[in-house]
Amino acid sequence: MKKPPYLLRVVLLLIAAGLGLLGVVLLPVLMQPPLSAADLNGVTDPEQRLTLRQAQVKLQNDTRATLLQALAGLVLVGGATATWRQVQISRHGQITDRITRAVDQLGNASADVRVGGAYALERVARNSYEDRATVTAVLSTYVRAHAAWSGSTGADRAAAPVVVGHELSWLTLRAPDVQAAMTVLGRRPRAHDDEQLFLSYTDLSKARMADGWWCDLMCRHANLVAARMQRSRPDRADLSDTDLRGSYLFESCLVDATLQRAVLAGADLRGADLRGADLTGADLTGADLTDADLDGVRSDHRTRWPAGFAVPNSDGC
Repeated sequence: MKKPPYLLRVVLLLIAAGLGLLGVVLLPVLMQPPLSAADLNGVTDPEQRLTLRQAQVKLQNDTRATLLQALAGLVLVGGATATWRQVQISRHGQITDRITRAVDQLGNASADVRVGGAYALERVARNSYEDRATVTAVLSTYVRAHAAWSGSTGADRAAAPVVVGHELSWLTLRAPDVQAAMTVLGRRPRAHDDEQLFLSYTDLSKARMADGWWCDLMCRHANLVAARMQRSRPDRADLSDTDLRGSYLFESCLVDATLQRAVLAGADLRGADLRGADLTGADLTGADLTDADLDGVRSDHRTRWPAGFAVPNSDGC
């Protein structure tokens, strides 16, 4: 609803104030009317009649004082409400400025400044519930733009040797700003209006994604070679046709990577460390599990393995 003009609001406020004061003056008289001669017909003592009239006036004054206190309370509540709204408006303005500055930092030529911009957005997300989805959208867009990967074909990957750790530098060394954005996305506070995290066609090889919340992640046709995802939660993630050679999805003693109902169809998992991973309901149709460490994996009747694959002993149901 459109607000009335400022002058009209002032006039309405003055009218309301005038009516309130008029009520304070007249209402006590109506509630406690002066004693008439008929009311004092049975009282013959003049002093007693005067005392009764004074008592009636005192009742009017007491009622008037009570109304004034109530009116003052309403004014106080109204002032507090107006102050609270002003504080909220100021807070939203400050958060908007912080987001704008952080986005400007992400566009800076210095990698250090871009890293600071990513962590500044994390602080915004923690301080402002309403802006969490916005921060997620900004950082995921940043990763897709600055770590784009056209990818190789499945045939090319099949012929390529398995990548070992020392043959590839960490993402934090190659692109520290992208790694910072991934760190923030992995530990981002969730919001009810969060959209699905979309990181398909990205080069995140040897990224640090451990202890991250990657549920419902859409990361198809991506490069996650030697990525560290221990103790992560990629439940229901779609990693179809993703290169996961040499990736780490394990944890000692406890279930490290939870891949429940994840889609790994066509994924390249050669040499991947999946010890203790929870694969209940996961789809590994067409995945390449050559030399993958599946010791202690958990699976069930819903887990779909590659054709002809020897299903390992499962700790699941």
